[in-house]
Amino acid sequence: MVDALSSVVPFAAGVAASPFPIVAVILVLFSRRARVNGPVFLVGWMAGLSVVVTVAYLVVDRLDRTSGDTAGMSWARLALGVALLIAAWRTWSSDSGPDGESEPPRWMAAAQETTPARVLGLAALLAANPKNLVLAAAAGAALAEMDPTPRATAAALGTFVLIGSAPSLAAVSYRTFGGDRSTARLESARSWLTLHHAAVLATLYLILGALLISAGLGRR
Repeated sequence: MVDALSSVVPFAAGVAASPFPIVAVILVLFSRRARVNGPVFLVGWMAGLSVVVTVAYLVVDRLDRTSGDTAGMSWARLALGVALLIAAWRTWSSDSGPDGESEPPRWMAAAQETTPARVLGLAALLAANPKNLVLAAAAGAALAEMDPTPRATAAALGTFVLIGSAPSLAAVSYRTFGGDRSTARLESARSWLTLHHAAVLATLYLILGALLISAGLGRR
């Protein structure tokens, strides 16, 4: 079981390190109905991420069992790694300004003025974004290659969701129990991530893409 858990950790950490859900949940926590919207966002994110990683694993595992070809998994790792390298380049080149900072996405401006139902949808949408799908597929490929027991598989998928949700959970908990000092610190974190999310994402995708390509080449 330990091997199954460790196989998904790097990709779950990639999901957790993505600035978008962190910025979104902080904005939600400063909305007019923050006490409701914060937990609702967390539920939507965890539910969406659970669906994404479970479906990704089932698809990859099905393809692996159907083909029975270990080389196919190596090529899949290489393809996912290249996809992440492309994502790193596109993120940096399209979002970075001349001063190295980037413009925030449009949805950030509206995140503070929204209803719980829309917060739920926003969280699920962020969880199912294409880059998370790539990371979930990479985690699914690593897990499927090990062929773990159903119990170990469930534990690994749950670990992926928990790690991927850790920043949102921490932000909601801190805002709820942190008192007045949490306001300034969360606002500072939001401002920094809003300005530098492109650099953070590009670095993250570059590292994970390189790891996947290295793993794919090593198993060919």
